[in-house]
Amino acid sequence: MDGIRPIVRTRPRDSAPRATSTFTELAQQIRGLGLLRRRYGYYWTKLVAAPLAVAVTLIAFVWIGDTWWQLFTAAVLAIVFTQIAFLGHDAAHRQIFVSGRWNDWVSIVLGDLLVGMSYGWWQHKHTRHHANPNKLGSDPDIELPVIAVTAETAARHHSPPVAWMRAHQGLLFFPILLFEGLSLHASSVRRVFTKGRLERRWAEIAFLSIRMIGYLVLVFIVLSPGIAFVFLAVQLGLFGFYMGIAFAPNHKGMPVVPRDMTLDFLRRQVLMSRNVKGSRFLDLAMGGLNYQVEHHLFPSMPRPHLRRAAPVVAAYCDAHDVRYTRVGLLASYAIVVRYINRVGLGERDVFTCPLVEQRSAVGLARG
Repeated sequence: MDGIRPIVRTRPRDSAPRATSTFTELAQQIRGLGLLRRRYGYYWTKLVAAPLAVAVTLIAFVWIGDTWWQLFTAAVLAIVFTQIAFLGHDAAHRQIFVSGRWNDWVSIVLGDLLVGMSYGWWQHKHTRHHANPNKLGSDPDIELPVIAVTAETAARHHSPPVAWMRAHQGLLFFPILLFEGLSLHASSVRRVFTKGRLERRWAEIAFLSIRMIGYLVLVFIVLSPGIAFVFLAVQLGLFGFYMGIAFAPNHKGMPVVPRDMTLDFLRRQVLMSRNVKGSRFLDLAMGGLNYQVEHHLFPSMPRPHLRRAAPVVAAYCDAHDVRYTRVGLLASYAIVVRYINRVGLGERDVFTCPLVEQRSAVGLARG
């Protein structure tokens, strides 16, 4: 299923499942299978490995010295930082510890100190996304500064350069991801120095300062200026690209929910999310984000349990006439690129929410 003009199965009004009970039954099944229990051994292994991986890579960086071979080190660091960001994502969703305080501090150490991303900025943005995925006016992930992912955004007036970019955004999508790493760092710095509520602001400022200033000083001490700038460009570019291709298949190209539409929790999370099928290596490479449906339904579910939960959720959704989307990795990218290309070219209502279509069909039938 690729998400384009989804087929809607209309059911009689009196047979529609009650919003309050539909998800509850699924949650009881998942809890009964033990899929919400903590995985301390799994996560402690990763928590110990994360700083060790950074330390070993930086020691190798210093040992290799001023040479163009360091571009391979830049690529390794991009992968290491992205994997640590995935681990910070798990902690932020309370997947690691029962204590919220422990999870918060782990997220801050992993995000701010090791990766250079503000936990407070990410948490505020990501919480809003989880509450209303792909909903106009509610989900910040569909309000992007460069790429237009909704017809509403594409229709706004833009300067000639931005308008040209939007018209060609399908072609430019993957190259633009090379700038995502720089954007993530810039957004993090801006957030911690902007007025507004931000818990542990000074801890984040301290950790971000140590990470960014210390990292830049180390790079320019070890490398000559020319190699240093190329090294940073490669590391930041690949980091942003990796982050982008891991998150892009999750919701881009799925139905967009109108501002005035209210959905029950199960449909709100499942209909707007897409799973990416693949091997356990893909699970590792994408940090578990390829199980986006299960993650949105059970954000605190430990990553290792998502693979086991997927067939249970898929079967449950099928039994309740809730569309469950699961495609291959390359197919997901093709859907995303095709979708944003059509949005950029000005097509309206590129993907209609299945429930909007269903309500319209019911209305016509009654008429």
